[in-house]
Amino acid sequence: MTTLSSFSTFLLSKKSLLASAILLTSLGMSACSDQKNETPAGSDTTSEAAAADKLQTKFVTIATGGASGPYNIIGTSLSEIYAKTFGVNSKTQTTGASVENINLLSQGKVDMAFVMSDVVTDAVEGVNNFTAPVTNIQQIAVLYPNVMQVAAAKNSGINTLEDLRGKRIAVGDQGSGTEVNARTLLEEFGITYDDITVDYLSFAEAADAMKAGKIDAAFFNSGLPNSSIMELEQGFDLKMVSVDQDKLKEIITRKPYFNTFEIPTGTYGNEEAVPTVAIMNALLVSSDLSEEDGYKLTKALFDNLDGLKNAHQAAAAISLADAQKGMVAPMHPGAKKFYDEQASQ
Repeated sequence: MTTLSSFSTFLLSKKSLLASAILLTSLGMSACSDQKNETPAGSDTTSEAAAADKLQTKFVTIATGGASGPYNIIGTSLSEIYAKTFGVNSKTQTTGASVENINLLSQGKVDMAFVMSDVVTDAVEGVNNFTAPVTNIQQIAVLYPNVMQVAAAKNSGINTLEDLRGKRIAVGDQGSGTEVNARTLLEEFGITYDDITVDYLSFAEAADAMKAGKIDAAFFNSGLPNSSIMELEQGFDLKMVSVDQDKLKEIITRKPYFNTFEIPTGTYGNEEAVPTVAIMNALLVSSDLSEEDGYKLTKALFDNLDGLKNAHQAAAAISLADAQKGMVAPMHPGAKKFYDEQASQ
């Protein structure tokens, strides 16, 4: 009896355990069922949140300029921001700058480009380096001023642009914004390439050539300060060449993308401010870029200005307040959406 009783107790115990297991399983299935019923709503929310942080495009290649120039330094920082923010494959492409950048952008070989406003004007109008109007580029922002910085040896006797006549001059990479700007500015001062010996050199190459005594002066068109000039200043007796502001104001009536500007005292060891000329930089995208992607890229640019300023001092001049002033290419609809949204807040 004792054995049967123990066995019965064992059976009862097993039944109880089985019943408990069935009940727990049932409750578990019910819970899973409830969770499954909730999943679509939660999943949609997650999906929507994820979509808000993604771009339709998977690549954002930014055409910049020479490796040591502000275009490349700021562009590299911007590409890192885009990669981190949107999880896209974003990178920069080192180029000969403005003219090449517009050609790359119009051919669909890059997605975004840093370009000087005078070259953008030429592209939109189909003049100078462009045989026909470029119609598939749009602008998302006006950035910072590119300052024309003409450097010469202190003992060269070169004090103004007019003194460049008969000298050997580096004018930037052929077809770059620097070269286009240098040629235009010289012509406005009555100097053609026939009046000087021209060398097409990058910023770094120009600095090395000047140190070696191979050239008399060089054009550096970039944000302030230019790293190649700063390196040149070390151990080299340098002076910055001035641009006649009265003459420049008259030129501006014909070339409104030019602006009067002064290189501040002490920028390159200069004891006084140096009067010169500046042109605003433009950030362009392909017109094929969707409105939503254009909006997100523009927003991320202005949400991360501090990071760009840390990358290069020139970016300190980029501001939301001035981002639409002096646009020379059609505005991308995504950028317009962003600016309209900011204006309504």
